[in-house]
Amino acid sequence: MVAQARAQATAESSTGTQAVDRAAALVSTVVHADEPLTFGDLQESSGLAKSTTSRMLAALERGGLLERDDDGSYVAGSLFWLYAARHDPWDEMVRLARPAMEQIGEEISETVHLSVTRGEKVVQVAQVDSRYLLGTRDWTEIEVPAHSSALGKVFYAWGALPLPDTELQPLTEATITTLEGLRRDGARARKRGWTVTHDELEVGLTGIAVPVRGTRGDVVAALGISGPTPRLEDRLEELGSNLSSHAAQLSMLLRGRAPKEGVA
Repeated sequence: MVAQARAQATAESSTGTQAVDRAAALVSTVVHADEPLTFGDLQESSGLAKSTTSRMLAALERGGLLERDDDGSYVAGSLFWLYAARHDPWDEMVRLARPAMEQIGEEISETVHLSVTRGEKVVQVAQVDSRYLLGTRDWTEIEVPAHSSALGKVFYAWGALPLPDTELQPLTEATITTLEGLRRDGARARKRGWTVTHDELEVGLTGIAVPVRGTRGDVVAALGISGPTPRLEDRLEELGSNLSSHAAQLSMLLRGRAPKEGVA
């Protein structure tokens, strides 16, 4: 009788652990996916019976670990957003981006920037300083009009920030000051893959930036460099390509994937 009771307890413990493992695997699959997943997607990827998958997903919804969008597909639940709201949501991004930013700084020697949006403003959350004395400046505490910076233009060009409905301030003679001009600039940026500002924020200053994509493929940050125009103006294609490679690697890290070999 004692042996039978122990065997039953062991079986129940094993079953409970297995259920937790299966539930955790479902949550992990949803969180790492590039887009919302349907019930069929999750049932197929997990290999579980439909009834088991249904029960587990229902329990995960009740617990706030998963939720369904308007189409009925599964996305990360409210507990994830609650946790993010109680902590600095950009800490993890900065941590993941720092090695890439350091490498860009070594390769290019110019100031490297990482920016995100907060409301309708663009905020720089990390910087690696230029190795040159000319061009070294801390931009993290400076509010820069988004239409005059390469970083801000990324969010306009890729639709992560609505186009401004107010008059665009002319900071130099080269600053874009019309919405139509900003739209055309964004179309060119999407075609080549990166934005540029050439003497638009400050005469003699050039910036280049590329989009960084999050878990759902949306643009969540802008990665860029800036420096004196004479040092950058003849290298725009080279620098844009360099930044795009690093941004692709960072995007994979944000999606929870290991970067592919050979991606710089």
